[in-house]
Amino acid sequence: MSTELITDEEIYRKVILEMVPATKRFLWIGTADIKDLYVAKGKKMVPFLEVLSDLLNKAVEIRLVYAKEPGPAFRKDFDKYPNLIHGLEQMHCPRVHFKTIISDGKKAFTGSANLTGAGVGAKSANNRNFEAGILTTDPISGSYF
Repeated sequence: MSTELITDEEIYRKVILEMVPATKRFLWIGTADIKDLYVAKGKKMVPFLEVLSDLLNKAVEIRLVYAKEPGPAFRKDFDKYPNLIHGLEQMHCPRVHFKTIISDGKKAFTGSANLTGAGVGAKSANNRNFEAGILTTDPISGSYF
């Protein structure tokens, strides 16, 4: 069990590039803002939606709660992955302000970072936000989900 404070580019590396793709059973994502985030996959940059699509293809259940409607670039990328239409459980709730990602009930991130390139530290040092959060494997109430 571990708990660590992570910031900026660490959020991108440890959560978006490592934790999310390693998910085996379920992924829960909550964010106030979601944009057309691009992430490294091998030697190329792909929409984060492709990572989610890949997980759905492996029978991972994904829930997404978000506050702000994504823009046209997000919608355009969303339409490239037809399995997201019925496979991604999503809920728009304008009052959501939390930013949390939970993988398999065993690893969780919560902090200030929205699911955007600037938020999760995927952009260059001059273009990203200053964000921080907690990454933990400590169980809640003594047991996992």
